[in-house]
Amino acid sequence: MITHTSPEAGPGAPAQPQSGRHAAGPGRAGRDGGLGGVARRAFLGRPGDPRWARPGLWGVLALATVLYVWALGRNGHANEYYAAAILSGTQSWKAFFFGALDAGSFITVDKPPLALWVMGLPARIFGFGTWSMLLPQAVAGVAAVAVLHSAVRRAMPGGYGHAAALVAALAMTLTPITVAINRDNNPDTLLVLLLVLAAWFCQEAVRTGRTRTLVVSAALVGLAFNTKMLQAYLVLPAFAPLYLVMAPGTLPRRLGRLLAAGASLVVFSAWWMVIVDLWPASDRPYIGGSTDNSVWDLVIGYNGLGRIFGNGGGRGGGGMGFGGEAGAGRLFNDTMAGQISWLLPFAVIALITGLALTARGPLRDTRVALLLWGGWLAVHYVVFSFSNGTFHPYYSTAMAPAVAALTGLGGVLGWRAYRHSRAWSWVLPAGGAVTGAWAFTVLRRGTDFVPWLAWAVAAITVTAVAGLCLARLGPRLRLRIAAVALTAGLAACLAGPAAYALTPLGSAVNGTNPTAGPAGSGGLGGMRGGSPGGSLGGTRGEAPEGDGGPPGGAPGQNPQQGTTGDAVPRTRYGLPAGPGGAMDQQMIEYLRRNRDGATWLVAVSSARDASAAILSTGLPVIAMGGFTGSDPAMTVDRLDELVSSGRLRYVMTGGGRGGPDGGGSQVTEWVRANCTAVTASEYGGSTDQSLYRCG
Repeated sequence: MITHTSPEAGPGAPAQPQSGRHAAGPGRAGRDGGLGGVARRAFLGRPGDPRWARPGLWGVLALATVLYVWALGRNGHANEYYAAAILSGTQSWKAFFFGALDAGSFITVDKPPLALWVMGLPARIFGFGTWSMLLPQAVAGVAAVAVLHSAVRRAMPGGYGHAAALVAALAMTLTPITVAINRDNNPDTLLVLLLVLAAWFCQEAVRTGRTRTLVVSAALVGLAFNTKMLQAYLVLPAFAPLYLVMAPGTLPRRLGRLLAAGASLVVFSAWWMVIVDLWPASDRPYIGGSTDNSVWDLVIGYNGLGRIFGNGGGRGGGGMGFGGEAGAGRLFNDTMAGQISWLLPFAVIALITGLALTARGPLRDTRVALLLWGGWLAVHYVVFSFSNGTFHPYYSTAMAPAVAALTGLGGVLGWRAYRHSRAWSWVLPAGGAVTGAWAFTVLRRGTDFVPWLAWAVAAITVTAVAGLCLARLGPRLRLRIAAVALTAGLAACLAGPAAYALTPLGSAVNGTNPTAGPAGSGGLGGMRGGSPGGSLGGTRGEAPEGDGGPPGGAPGQNPQQGTTGDAVPRTRYGLPAGPGGAMDQQMIEYLRRNRDGATWLVAVSSARDASAAILSTGLPVIAMGGFTGSDPAMTVDRLDELVSSGRLRYVMTGGGRGGPDGGGSQVTEWVRANCTAVTASEYGGSTDQSLYRCG
């Protein structure tokens, strides 16, 4: 075991009484009173904090703000699917509540609406636009870094806690996939913030045993469920057993508190789902992604078991490996390695050795934090690695808090062991060597991406490890040499992710599947795409969230335009699934002129076609087949009712190109039998697009 210094001593400092700037003496309370005292505490920290602690935190948060906000305006609509729903929510409170894709509330998006609400409220207040939509995402990303810092700081006493928290916050800030997703409008950013908040309260609940703190933690997980459904529950296998085993009080009391937390989880998870499923189906939108127009089916199928087992033929799990093939090495393959894996080896080493170092002694809170974040990481690693359903690289941003927290806690524990325990002094040099070697490997996979960086990382890592080893040989200047070597090693470990983290700032985000790093480092098996960002830029063109269709084209290209190959999947109503199925501008103008008071501009096959039209016109457009084009949302009776009532006048079908059923669906046949085909010459086009005028 290692020898522990005073709880208030900083890293490497001997136990000593408080003195100097942070000493609490006569007049201290008076000097810290009022607004001036509050400002001093906010920017310089509390009495007893190291001088560098609070300025360091503000520096990391400023860095996070720059990474998440810089040139945010160039990202346009980001993911058009969610952007269309946000715009529709600014036009209709009904669409806002249900998370409908269109303001007419025909069908919802395939996720619960909490993230849409967070982005939609500013859009309602300030008007819909890139900044009103994406700035809340960036703010949520910065807030998650701050909450993680607080959680890690509370897990370790004195200056050690501040050092661990600062390293953790910096590691999370520089996680490449986190930078990419925090500049986008996918729901994962809010999911991460809510789960980190839940972890903060769970950690406090284990420390204090307070029921209300545990209940709040469960409520936050419930809110996260209303952001991305069952993915939010991946933290529960870490939280619940930890509280049951480690919290104070008798076993019956702990069980009772867990039951109270379970009730909180159910209420905050199910309230929206229960309201929607009890709402008369005829008076609300169809639940996108479901097979029976219920949220429960969406939870269990499309956003649940389908993601894990890959069944359902594309409905939440067609086996589309945008993150590579399932298996233990998925997070280390060419697609995923540069997004999340840089510090994974160190995090595992930190977890194992940290638990050994804190097995006995006073660092109980540190042990609790290691178990919490270690459990978080283990569950996410297993699920993300072995899921056979659709898996996108940006899902892995949910691992970033755990990797970062373990890196901070493990790094500081390794430093303490290095200084005070000969038996464990090898941990820090070994962890640094493994991390540096893995960074070199990842950087060398893309030799055109800052080619000198891999060799610089290797050289600094070797120097740092050698310095740490040599500093153990003699007492003279040992601490200074080790401190310099430690700083160099940290820089080497973070150089790779920092370089990747800068790339999203150099080009517009690929909103449907954001990734960071050079072209070819993310996407469908590492597929390459162009990059307007130069050597430090690069976004890739992958298919949207939840889709089993093909990639959406080159970076900067509208996913609706162009095709990516000969085999283009067709949708339920005959249109190609996304690429190649979009309406041209002449057709849109024709539809606007001839709308004649109808609620919807037109009904099209899939949400990707509808999204582009909604954003282009600001008018409702029906996506008959939902996101993938395969939702059974439109029936003959429903279509007949919409046309007869005058709420819909135009329908766009496949024009004989055929869908999964060969173009013979009942809806398509009804349109051909009861509506009049609109030729290209009527709207100024060059090719007929199977547009029909009904009623």
